[in-house]
Amino acid sequence: MTAPVEFQQMLRGADLRVTRPRVAVLGAVHAHPHADTEAIIGAVRAALPDASHQAVYDSLRVLTNAGLIRRIQPAGSVARYESRVGDNHHHVVCRSCGAISDVDCAMGEAPCLTASDDHGFSIDEAEVVYWGLCPGCTAAESP
Repeated sequence: MTAPVEFQQMLRGADLRVTRPRVAVLGAVHAHPHADTEAIIGAVRAALPDASHQAVYDSLRVLTNAGLIRRIQPAGSVARYESRVGDNHHHVVCRSCGAISDVDCAMGEAPCLTASDDHGFSIDEAEVVYWGLCPGCTAAESP
């Protein structure tokens, strides 16, 4: 796990002021990949009991805008946050329990960035979500 000193360096590297809520939010996102806001608030409050909801929401917004964390929101789901940024990976989501896992691009270096017709856009990111049942839900549905 990344230490608070490393989180402070990440904040400084992004030209952000180092605050206790921001360090705690970075720690929570790193410790709980794909966590929703409520789970992050709970994790932050375990480390920083006096952190307000607003401080966590503000930190999530600032950290996302700075590119230190990534916000994802699969269809029908609340927003979730992850620390894996900058590599254009994708996600697989369980239709039953909502579990989310990272999935790398299918071949080589981000082939999904080459659209069949880019309509003149300069594409720098693609969002792909695979849907299905996780192993636990698949086993639970088996007779």
